[in-house]
Amino acid sequence: MVNSSFIQRTVPVGRLQCNCQILVCPLTHEAVLVDPGDEPKKILHEIEAIESQLSTHIKVKALFHTHAHFDHIGGTKAVKEFFKTRASQMGADSPIPQIFLHKADEPMYLKLKDQASMFGFEGTDPLPVDQYFEHEQKLKVGTMKFTIIHTPGHSPGGVCMRMHQDSKIALPETVFTGDTLFKGDIGRADLWGGDEPTLIRMIQTRLMVLDPDTIAWPGHGLPTTIGIEAKTNPYI
Repeated sequence: MVNSSFIQRTVPVGRLQCNCQILVCPLTHEAVLVDPGDEPKKILHEIEAIESQLSTHIKVKALFHTHAHFDHIGGTKAVKEFFKTRASQMGADSPIPQIFLHKADEPMYLKLKDQASMFGFEGTDPLPVDQYFEHEQKLKVGTMKFTIIHTPGHSPGGVCMRMHQDSKIALPETVFTGDTLFKGDIGRADLWGGDEPTLIRMIQTRLMVLDPDTIAWPGHGLPTTIGIEAKTNPYI
């Protein structure tokens, strides 16, 4: 019997505990990773556990990034290179994931090593961005449907990813908010092009208009809902 339920694994990585999300379509086994920010071996170990559960390899098609701060992009190179090696061994059945980022954050992305060193971490030169996000862009991985929401303020190219509800695969309406919106808090606006008035305006006009029951998964910490934040977040 085929398991038709959507698979999500949240893997906190690195000393800053960035929430890397592994999202898998149960019908096609195509997958997307959101913010593979550090500890690539930990991320790949979780993917292996999912593959063991499914008794098949999953096909990681995309690496989505909510923004380009070092703790959200630090594991991207190693993860992509792992799947590139796998593809060379397995062929077309193992795709090489594409790196997605908003273009406004690319200058910061390219300075990964400098960013990391400023906080006492080590970094490597990143791989090139493959595709640039655009506001209200529609994307599909397997049967999972996403809409990109540009939410600058924490960084110039910060985005949130709305993942649309799909009852056929038990997928709830969800938005991955990166460091834009947290449970009871909002992101910092004092780093690399941040601007707090812009950040608050984006949250109010682009996130608070979503259905109140939408699950909001931040880049760090625990999930919340849009409705809870609309009522209780002191910044909104």
